[in-house]
Amino acid sequence: MKQNLNGVSETLLIPLWARAVEAEYPDPIVKDEKAAEIMEEIEYNFSKLDEEWPTQISVVVRTEILDNATKNFIKKHPDAVIINIGCGLDTRFSRLDNGKIHWYDLDLPEPIRIRRNFFDETDHYKMITRSAFDYSWIDDVTPSGSVLIISEGVLMYFTEEEVNDLMNKLVTAFPGAEMLLETTSPALVKQSQKQDLIKNQYSIDATLQWGVKRGRKGMEELNSRIEFIKEWHYFDHHRERWKSIRWLALIPPFKNRFGNRIVHLRFNSP
Repeated sequence: MKQNLNGVSETLLIPLWARAVEAEYPDPIVKDEKAAEIMEEIEYNFSKLDEEWPTQISVVVRTEILDNATKNFIKKHPDAVIINIGCGLDTRFSRLDNGKIHWYDLDLPEPIRIRRNFFDETDHYKMITRSAFDYSWIDDVTPSGSVLIISEGVLMYFTEEEVNDLMNKLVTAFPGAEMLLETTSPALVKQSQKQDLIKNQYSIDATLQWGVKRGRKGMEELNSRIEFIKEWHYFDHHRERWKSIRWLALIPPFKNRFGNRIVHLRFNSP
């Protein structure tokens, strides 16, 4: 299948590849056979990613953390509404659907066009073709139950002003909702910009622009209604798969500078 992904949108092929590769392991962290099926159908030079093992383990650890946190939310709220911002070719709904949740996958036209070749909409699963920053998408969501918002591998590619505006809109639109989002560090953002890491590493024209040092301080300072619940650092999970990095990750400055996190938030009502 031909694809016309570029810039930030092209980065969605990296987690697809990472999950597909993981499915081939004897004891995979995440067994996502659907990702392998999709990857086989897309025309793209995935071989350029073959040596990117730190990225591969980072993605599957991220996937496991988000899967587990989302499962826990669904267990508490069986009729939950899940909004996946910048969904790319994520397959989480097909893994976690309990038959009661309502799931919305949101992304730009090209990612959604590709998704429609592999996923069908139902009464419980909808795809929204919109930028996360085109806030008209909020009107397409029916918050019929407790709301969980997921954002992985997305917000770090946008400016602090854009991220702040989006978060403030979400807080207002979904009072009482919870959110799981991926954050990176300001130091890694700065290094990425200085060395053009993503273009040099993956041959993709995208640049990191936003990061926070700590989930609690970085997010709670953004809006007084945002409450920090918990965060998970990737280096703390499946240490045996991080090879030599696992030793460096014991050094706090290294861990904080180079590791990503999943941050769990709640949007308190006014």
